[in-house]
Amino acid sequence: MSRVVRQSKYRHVFGTPQKPENCYTDIRLSTNQWDSNYVTANTKFFAVCWEAAGGGSFAVVPWVQKGKLKADYPLVSGHKGPVLDVDANPFNDYLFASASEDGTAKIWKVPEDGLTETMRDPVQNLSGHKRKVGNVRWHPTANNVLATSSTDYTVKVWDVEKGAAKCHVDGHADIIQSIDWNYEGSLIATACKDKKIRIIDPRTGQVVSEAAAHTGVKGSRAMFLGRTEKVFTVGFSRTSDRQYAIWDPSNMGTALAQENIDTGSGLLMPFFDPDSSIIFLAGKGDGNIRYYELTDNGSKIYFLSQYQSNVPARGMAYYPKYGVDVGSCEISRLIKATTTGIEPISFNVPRKEGLDVFQDDIYPPTAAPEPTTTAEEWFGGKTVPPKQISLEGGFVARERPADFNPTEVKSVEDEGPASEKELRAEWRKQKDRIAFLESELAKKDALLKNQGN
Repeated sequence: MSRVVRQSKYRHVFGTPQKPENCYTDIRLSTNQWDSNYVTANTKFFAVCWEAAGGGSFAVVPWVQKGKLKADYPLVSGHKGPVLDVDANPFNDYLFASASEDGTAKIWKVPEDGLTETMRDPVQNLSGHKRKVGNVRWHPTANNVLATSSTDYTVKVWDVEKGAAKCHVDGHADIIQSIDWNYEGSLIATACKDKKIRIIDPRTGQVVSEAAAHTGVKGSRAMFLGRTEKVFTVGFSRTSDRQYAIWDPSNMGTALAQENIDTGSGLLMPFFDPDSSIIFLAGKGDGNIRYYELTDNGSKIYFLSQYQSNVPARGMAYYPKYGVDVGSCEISRLIKATTTGIEPISFNVPRKEGLDVFQDDIYPPTAAPEPTTTAEEWFGGKTVPPKQISLEGGFVARERPADFNPTEVKSVEDEGPASEKELRAEWRKQKDRIAFLESELAKKDALLKNQGN
C-alpha cells in the first residue's frame, strides 16, 4: 500500500455518524461468539441478530422507526438454535434469509410496514446441512438463489423457490468462515479456518483455485472486488497482526499486495463500493473504519483516511448504494451495530455544489436492485451482469419488488443432530453401541473357540 500524496477525487472523503435522534437504541445484539456481521440492511429495514432465550431470533426494524425500541419488540423467532447470520434480499425489501446453529437456513417475508407480532413461520425452510449454518448470501443477479456455508465444511447453493440445494461444494478441510459472490454471480470466494482461501465454481461444485492466505490462528474473510475480479482478504499474521491481501484468482501463487495494519484483536469486516473503488475496513471490538482506494484494475491500493469513534463495533453492514443521498455527495453508508444500538455512518465527498448539480464523476451508473436472470436460468448456466442505473435525481425503486412464489415449501425434516451438544450426545451413544457390539462379538468368538475344542 502507498501513502504517497496523490490526486484523487476521494482523497478527502470523511465519515459522519447520524445524530442520536436518528439512531436506534435498546437493541439486544446477540452475544453468540460466531464471527458474523450480525446485521444486514436494505433501504426499508435493517435486521439484526437478537439475544433471546428459548431459540433463535432476529429483529427486522423499519428505518422510519427511529429511537428506542420497546422492550417487547416483535421478533422473527422460528429457529431452534441461535441465529448466526442474516442477509437482506437484494431485489425484494421484504425477504430476509437467516442461518442458525440448528443446522437450517430459513427465508422470511415481513409485512410492508414491519412486524406487529412475533413471526414464527418462514416462507421457506432450507434443510440439508449436517451441522450449524454460519453464513447466508443472496445471489447478486439471479432471483431467489442463495448460498450457505456450514460447519460441516460444505457450501450449498439453493433454489429458494423450490427449497432445494441444487449445488453442493466439498473440498474444505475446516470451518468455512466467510462466503462471497463475485460481481456477476458466477464464482464464490471462501475463507476457511485451515488458513486457505478458495475460488469455487458453484454450478459444478469444483474448487477452481486456492491459496494459503493469512497464517494467524484467528479468523479471516474473503470478498471479491467488483468488476476487477480480484479477491480481497483480511486475517492475521503469524504474530497476530491484523492484515489484508489482494489476490488474482487466475494466479494465486503470490498476493498482489499485502500489508499489516495494526495489532488489534478483533476481526476486520471488509466492504467494497465497486463504483468508487473504495474498500472499507471496520474493526470488530474497536470504533475505527479505515478506507482505501483501489486502482489499476485492483492491483494497487492507497490509504485514504480513517473514521474514528470511541464506541466499539460488534457488527457492520453496507447500505445499498442506490439509497445514498446524492444531494450531500454521500458515496457510501455503513450501518454500525453496537451492543445496544444501531448507528448509520455516512461517507461523503466534500463538495458544496453537490446540492445543486448532480456530480456524475463520483456517481457512475450503479447496480440496480433488479434481477437479471431467474433461478432456473442461472442453474442452467446463464450468467448476466447486474443491470445499471443512474442515481441522478435519486433512484426510485419499483413499487412491486421481485416476486417470491415458492413452488414447494419444504418442512424441516429430522436429518440427525445439528447442534454441537446433540452431536456429542449422538457420538457417545454410538461409541457405547460399538463397545457393546464388540463385547458381543468377543463372547461369540470365545464360544466358537470353546466349541471347536
